[in-house]
Amino acid sequence: MEQLSNYYDDNVRHMDTLLGVGRNCDLVARDLIIGGRKARIWVIDGYGRDAILERMGAFWLSLCPEQVRTLTQMQDFADRFITFSETNVTCDLVDISTSVLLGKTLLLVEGISGGALMDAKNYPTRSVEEPADGKVLRGAHDGFVEAVVPNMALLRRRIRDPLLTMEGHKVGGRSRTDVVLCYMDDRVDRKLLEQLRRKLDNIDVHSLSMGQESLAEAIRPKQWYNPFPKIRYTERPDTAAATVLEGHIVVLVDNTPAVMLLPTTVFDYSQEINDFYFPPLVGTYLRILRMTMMILSLFITPMWYLLVNKPNRMPDWLIFLAKPQPCALPLLAQLLVVEFLIDLLKLACLNTPNALSNSFSMLGALVLGNFAVQAKWLTPEVLVYMAAVSIVGFSQPSFEMGYAVKLLRMMLLILSAIFDFWGLLGGTLLIIWLIADNRTVVGPGYLYPLLPFNGKALKRLLLREPIGKHNT
Repeated sequence: MEQLSNYYDDNVRHMDTLLGVGRNCDLVARDLIIGGRKARIWVIDGYGRDAILERMGAFWLSLCPEQVRTLTQMQDFADRFITFSETNVTCDLVDISTSVLLGKTLLLVEGISGGALMDAKNYPTRSVEEPADGKVLRGAHDGFVEAVVPNMALLRRRIRDPLLTMEGHKVGGRSRTDVVLCYMDDRVDRKLLEQLRRKLDNIDVHSLSMGQESLAEAIRPKQWYNPFPKIRYTERPDTAAATVLEGHIVVLVDNTPAVMLLPTTVFDYSQEINDFYFPPLVGTYLRILRMTMMILSLFITPMWYLLVNKPNRMPDWLIFLAKPQPCALPLLAQLLVVEFLIDLLKLACLNTPNALSNSFSMLGALVLGNFAVQAKWLTPEVLVYMAAVSIVGFSQPSFEMGYAVKLLRMMLLILSAIFDFWGLLGGTLLIIWLIADNRTVVGPGYLYPLLPFNGKALKRLLLREPIGKHNT
């Protein structure tokens, strides 16, 4: 482990080279005279808080030689003359360089061993605002931001308990990204916590360029064929705080507003934040409705295709389902084309400027709806059923689970077209196997608390219980 030497000039040259003074336009280095001794500070422009650095610099410049004459250790200097609370002393060059690049200010003084690192930084960040994918009618309207320190503060504000633990890690050989494990020390499962620590320690990546998604790809099991999500995300502090209080682990990653909620099971996707801002009866109704419709959306179009594809198959009591009129495209092709067009519209809306989004929505509805029917490319019945499954997809708060359901619905549709009812049955069994086979990052399994069975936990996930009863 490389250390600072006892020679000030050598240390200055080494730190200038290591940090890239002169090479990096945003690296600021400033020479001072403190009590008759040479001194130098290094800080990243844009991170340093000018008011604090100016106040400390003015104080150091006013020191007399007699005040620092007997000092030989930086810790003694820091105890006497550095008033900033977040200060630590080290001689480790790797720690020093990483800390400066994270935004800390480094101070070296001639004749004094060691370097002082002052955490007087101010990350550029947007203001706290409600996340776009977690809006509520009532309740808090704040959300996580891209800096991990304010995100920890948002959780601390909600859980004022000394047992709330924020465990810091550095991940990425080059990026040295801050990753924080947040949990309640008296409620967390120690076995799961140790598994997650080992996964973080064994990550071998240069950087987490895509934030939480890069970390997720590095720690989750490799099952490319399984579309079901293995990790649940949220940008809401109240959701994360509730998860922590339940004994789970929240993973915060610097440079991203989304946090990871672990462990994750398939039943977790039945919950949504609005359930808890309504009375228990209403919350239970919304939860049951969401779960029922998500399951039905898997089978709506495959079942309808099987019933109307062959003459005289539809019973009289289902005649209201409406058999489509002949069209230029086969029924299977129509259903698949509309599935693809819906995704294409999503991508187009995502990349459309806000000022043009309303115009684009009207254009898409007119061209892809009315004109397609009049040109006999699509039938009105296909558009109705695809609109129904699309509405159900938007009611699912998890984009990952929504796309998993979509891909599996398309698989069922294709299998039904090839093998008729046997294809639908086989596809259903395949979906059940994929759910059971889905390996989670940590935890007892994707089907918990059904397998292994835990009645109280299963009831709590399926029904919205009163908060007071849940806490006891």
